[in-house]
Amino acid sequence: MQIIYLPDHLMIISYIILWPTIQLTVAIICNGISDKHFTPNSFWLKPKKWEKDGEIYETIFKVHSWKKYLPDGARVHKNGFQKRHITSSDPEYLEAFIAETGRAEIIHWLEISPFWIFGLWSPPIVILIMLAYALIINMPCIIAQRYNRPRLIKHYKHSVEKQARKNNS
Repeated sequence: MQIIYLPDHLMIISYIILWPTIQLTVAIICNGISDKHFTPNSFWLKPKKWEKDGEIYETIFKVHSWKKYLPDGARVHKNGFQKRHITSSDPEYLEAFIAETGRAEIIHWLEISPFWIFGLWSPPIVILIMLAYALIINMPCIIAQRYNRPRLIKHYKHSVEKQARKNNS
């Protein structure tokens, strides 16, 4: 519900300034949170049966064909975790990678939620436009994380088993 009335040019400027500010703030806050809070077994991040270990995203969205075009936020943040490619089979690295997919997913969900704020100083239609923008920008990233995480978990389990066999021989 619009309670503040601004000239059109100030509304547009507010959109241009606020969206990146909100997105960067959410990312900075989440990047400061320990990996232990982004475990793949947490309620929000746990793979659902209907996702079929991420295959549903390939079947419906063909995620494998376009995920390489998504930006990696690690380039923006100091000490960011690069998620473009797996660079090691070390279980510790893979565990960190899995946590990072959780962090990225949560960041993108949180970046959708403030769309309604713009309705405080914009006509009602703008709330729908902002929701559409937030979904278009963030859902591909969420889908990519939900697709990648089960695959990384399998890779991690295989790596742990391989390391255990190596240590037992």
